[in-house]
Amino acid sequence: MGFSTPTIDPTPRPFAGVIPNVIALPYGRCPPFHIKAPSWRTLLKLMARLSGTRLEPTMEAMAVVKTEMKLRIVVSFVKVHHASDEWHTVLYMTIDHPIPPNAPANWRYKNGDTSTLPWSYTLSQMPPFLRDGADAALSKFYTIPITPETPYPTLPISFPNLATYLASALENSRAAMHDSSSGVRRLAKHVDQYYPSDHIVLEDAPERSGMRQRLKNLVGIGNRPQRDRNAEMYELVTPFVPDDYGR
Repeated sequence: MGFSTPTIDPTPRPFAGVIPNVIALPYGRCPPFHIKAPSWRTLLKLMARLSGTRLEPTMEAMAVVKTEMKLRIVVSFVKVHHASDEWHTVLYMTIDHPIPPNAPANWRYKNGDTSTLPWSYTLSQMPPFLRDGADAALSKFYTIPITPETPYPTLPISFPNLATYLASALENSRAAMHDSSSGVRRLAKHVDQYYPSDHIVLEDAPERSGMRQRLKNLVGIGNRPQRDRNAEMYELVTPFVPDDYGR
């Protein structure tokens, strides 16, 4: 994770260092912050268990912006190798930025198109995995749109709350699976195609139990039968940090 270019390696490596309690996001011209994981489920598991970590604006950002700052999230799926069937998940985040009235084709950034990057992503050099478009051969991306169920997250936000938001965004995408008039269903299609077992885990809890309980089931702290503890720990810790989940 960080502001640099994510490295796609077929062999997951431990995160170098400790995950901080506070991750400060600049406002304006800055590369997006990213978190990379071997899969969608592993990404949500990590975030749901890091209760002591939160995202917030930098002091400089708070000095400039006097209103609530919103998070704009793009989910990217990157193939580890052209001959491989394995895809990694990369989560990109920036602070939302107003679109100048004179920006070329500014309507593209206002219509909720999941294949268009937010305006805040155009203010600095674009990450390599986003440059080839939303549906390239080796990479895909999905811009999470605003909906009544999933308004843009407000900063500061904890990692567990952000994980819940991402799970809700996937549920909204699943609900639109038969709607070909928009691109909202693209997220669910990507997750189901690249990580078919994730769909099964998310469906373990009944709909009436609510998203938070379903997320608990996803990360292994719900009421469903637990997997082997060593297997859970290996999957959660190995790709990220070697000691105490980074806390």
